[in-house]
Amino acid sequence: MPALDQFERFDVAAVPEKPYRLAPHNIEAEQALLGAVLVNNDAFDRVSDFLRPEHFSEELHRRIFDVAGQLIRAGKLASPITLKTFLGDHDLGGVTVPQYLARLAAEATSVINAENYGRTIHDLAVRRDLILIGEDIVNAAYDSPVDASPREQIEEAERKLYSVAEFGRYEGGFQRFSDALTVAVDMAAKAFERDGRLSGIATGLVDLDRHMGGLQASDLVIVAGRPGMGKTALATNIAFNIARAYEFKNRPDGSAETTNGGVVGFFSLEMSAEQLATRVIAEQAAVASNKIRRGDITEAEFHRIAEAAREMQSIPFHIDQTGGLSIAQLTARARRLKRQRGLDVLVIDYLQLLGGSKNRSDGRVQEVTEITTGLKALAKELNVPVVALSQLSRQVESRDDKRPQLSDLRESGSIEQDADVVMFVFREEYYLKNKQPREGTEEFVQWQTDMERVHGRAEVIIGKQRHGPTGTVELAFEAEMTRFSNLAREDALPERM
Repeated sequence: MPALDQFERFDVAAVPEKPYRLAPHNIEAEQALLGAVLVNNDAFDRVSDFLRPEHFSEELHRRIFDVAGQLIRAGKLASPITLKTFLGDHDLGGVTVPQYLARLAAEATSVINAENYGRTIHDLAVRRDLILIGEDIVNAAYDSPVDASPREQIEEAERKLYSVAEFGRYEGGFQRFSDALTVAVDMAAKAFERDGRLSGIATGLVDLDRHMGGLQASDLVIVAGRPGMGKTALATNIAFNIARAYEFKNRPDGSAETTNGGVVGFFSLEMSAEQLATRVIAEQAAVASNKIRRGDITEAEFHRIAEAAREMQSIPFHIDQTGGLSIAQLTARARRLKRQRGLDVLVIDYLQLLGGSKNRSDGRVQEVTEITTGLKALAKELNVPVVALSQLSRQVESRDDKRPQLSDLRESGSIEQDADVVMFVFREEYYLKNKQPREGTEEFVQWQTDMERVHGRAEVIIGKQRHGPTGTVELAFEAEMTRFSNLAREDALPERM
């Protein structure tokens, strides 16, 4: 066995020993900052917005910063004298805690430099966290159990990295009002230049856009309705209209900036990607979706379908059909899409099919609260509108007037609270169709009149809107093509002779 002989003759001593590397830290910066805090408590206010005790590499330094912070927040003085009673005994190589505190104060930096030292400490702590995450990834890959998939490990690593990124941010805090004014004026200028004069992303439904100003960045938009009302159809219509209108220009750094429409991410938790594509093709080709599924189409209809499919090949419409996603998994995938391909609008169909944390045991209401809070946070983080579909409770069916209201939302407390916009989809035709009386009666004649009045019409009831009025928008709805479109209004029709 020559291969084994070669292995046995391998000289281990000949392998160069890798030097042991300490995790990045800066004891002197920590000492200088703590000294500045002990000499002048104003230094704490300059760093407390982004610096935490756990960012310090030395346990004693963490304790000093923590106790000093508690004293300062309580309106008391943090000094070597006031701190020493709270720190206990520590082995400092022959130096007592009071002596160490006095030395920190004696070698303190000025308050002016406190923030710079704080950022140095903070950045080094983030690097240490990244090292730990890297070690966890390596160890998990080596020791993963049989039933663990690499995809789960990737998503867990992304979750940890996002946690570090969010916890490690020191942006934010107060900004000058003039800066906010500049952003507001820029938004108004872009709205003036954009098609339709909208501040947000146009949905392609003119009356809805007029009422809402388009879909606004960082908004959580809830589209709710009972089964059969067409909420998925409305979401797919809006998503496709946005993706089809996509236009962009290149920035100086080579990245793309959206100028019209947008890149759409669609989480289809209920339907497969093929079912969703069939719906969109039916809408665009004006061919009934059930005819497409049966293959009961004419040659002309087939050509329309092929032409619609050809057009859809190039639009930025991305579908994730994975079922049973958790809010953490959805968040990780949305971030990945934004990073890799861009993202302007995110659609989730639908909210109740998402899961919360695996270890939650405090009921579905709390789980939905976690989901809606997570979606709102995701909208703000990615700075895109998040459109989430939601089911309504059955209490709608028990009322004579079937028009939904905010109290009909399932687990409504958190959904209503976290949402910036709540829209209900309502089609009276759906309910009237099931109430057809016997032919030849007076009731049948009245029923026919009512059906003619509501046929092909849908209502989008805006029950909540932070940035504008509530109210009802009427749309046209073609059930066979699952297509919502603008309703021809009397005041917009040409004058009759």
